[in-house]
Amino acid sequence: MSSYLVRRLTEELGYPTVDAASLDQLSRQHRNLLLFFAGDQRRYPESDDVAVILPELIAHFGPEVQPAVVLPESEPELRARYPFSEWPALVLLRQGRFVGVITRMQDWSVYLAELERLLVAAPSPLKGVGIPLVEEGSTLCR
Repeated sequence: MSSYLVRRLTEELGYPTVDAASLDQLSRQHRNLLLFFAGDQRRYPESDDVAVILPELIAHFGPEVQPAVVLPESEPELRARYPFSEWPALVLLRQGRFVGVITRMQDWSVYLAELERLLVAAPSPLKGVGIPLVEEGSTLCR
């Protein structure tokens, strides 16, 4: 069960929710998609702090960044796609491709600097664990 502050993002502020089935479509609709992985708020109480900061970040960066809240039941599956191991996490995707991640609660200045850096960074190739990863639509010749 999500906390009030996390639910507020979708219920009051209108942020879309995302799951594995809707992520690709939502990613195509927005150049920069910022996914909020809240995790279990009992285990990671910082999630409420990030839920308060996230609207301020979106207000600061304007329409350049579209936020979305990852549904709790989809977090394990979607988390497996991206390289982070600390919660809560903000994952930036550019046209569906991983750019970077900001984990845990940070100072405001850190959020600003990191998000500014990520917004001009090129998407990062995802690293597999002994298994070559290929982006959808690419060709692989061996």
